[in-house]
Amino acid sequence: MTIDQRLRELGLVVAEPFRSPTGAAYPFSWVRIRGSRAYVSGHLPLEPDGTLAEPRGKVGESVSIEQGATLARLAGLAMLGSLQRELGELDRIKAWLRVLGMVNVAPGTTQLAGVINGFSTLILEVFGPERGAHARSAVGMAELPYGVAVEIEAEVEIL
Repeated sequence: MTIDQRLRELGLVVAEPFRSPTGAAYPFSWVRIRGSRAYVSGHLPLEPDGTLAEPRGKVGESVSIEQGATLARLAGLAMLGSLQRELGELDRIKAWLRVLGMVNVAPGTTQLAGVINGFSTLILEVFGPERGAHARSAVGMAELPYGVAVEIEAEVEIL
């Protein structure tokens, strides 16, 4: 089964390219390929049409841990969209290597891993344990772009 077939089987849709609410152009690549590695810039939680997903705000304040995990999953679908556009097909991903999850967090909130688990679970569901297993960090941030609750970057090995 291809990754595209797996996404359809799970009823998942990858997001269209990010539509900045300010219309800003960004002077960097969403996915940068060097040799057998693809370095993926930080992705925000997006709706399928590329607009920012709601709710926005700080986890532990206006966003619950569960909502944060759902937003991390949406950031993952946005990332898969960028990878698909850059690589041509997601089956070129040989292995997920490293993930950095950043959480816009209220002071005193410590359940950051539970938020980023939304992303990790998605990747394991789609790619399976062999290709989808990855090293990961989950860190709290005082603020994130556009007031989103989650931003995630990654590194993958490609064919």
